Amino acid sequence: MQYTGVLKKMKTELNEPVQYYLNFENSFVILNQCLDKEIGITFRSFECLKCGKDKKIFRQGYCYECFYESPEVGDWVMKPELSKAHLDEEDRDLEFEKSVQLQPHIVYLSNTASVKVGVTRKSQVPYRWIDQGAHEAIIIMETPNRYLAGITEVALKDHVSDKTKWQAMLKNDIEDLDLKEIKFNLKEHLPEETIDYFKPNEEELNINFPVKQYPKKVKSLNLTKTKDFKGKLVGIKGQYLIFEDETVFNVRSHSGFVIDLNLS
Repeated sequence: MQYTGVLKKMKTELNEPVQYYLNFENSFVILNQCLDKEIGITFRSFECLKCGKDKKIFRQGYCYECFYESPEVGDWVMKPELSKAHLDEEDRDLEFEKSVQLQPHIVYLSNTASVKVGVTRKSQVPYRWIDQGAHEAIIIMETPNRYLAGITEVALKDHVSDKTKWQAMLKNDIEDLDLKEIKFNLKEHLPEETIDYFKPNEEELNINFPVKQYPKKVKSLNLTKTKDFKGKLVGIKGQYLIFEDETVFNVRSHSGFVIDLNLS
């Protein structure tokens, strides 16, 4: 069976294990049902997620021009501490920025291979943790806007990493950590203006992924270099497909790529 469409990040559902879906314009694929099956991926063209044109994807599914013009990918997205909507100051589109930045946000700890601190909108819990490949996570605080969450992350990343060790995550080479203990040890480093948002009673959330075989040595598939690939799917973790030959494919990083997906 063949599907053709534009790649976007996989949709997920928290279950035992996580359920994964690949959505195309007129169809969708339940990827958990593809485990132990041969999958073919063929790169056809680009389609910018903003303008829809066949232009080389620059970052996050956007062509170069759209990446530097669209409010959806302003600097505050990757650096929440740069948010200014709470000051009524515009970056690219104040109405859009208010709609995103002036929502409740979560500062959290997750364990992807080792502990990391991060920020996400409350509405993105637990999907953000699933996308990272975190097998456990805990909420540190809930703030009323993105800026307060961002300055908290900046303060805490002097003590805890804010990066995901993605290769260790895919190998399932993980540390045994007590996130609740780490959370309370970090409390003294919270900015004074955010301390009242600390949530002491949150419990860890555990996440199980549909993986039958972890790679021992990770080989990344890049569709701009390898336009055709075929392999047996043995796992899905984070936003990665894991194949029997230890190839891994980051679906989200290929957003905006038009592909043929062949299932056999």
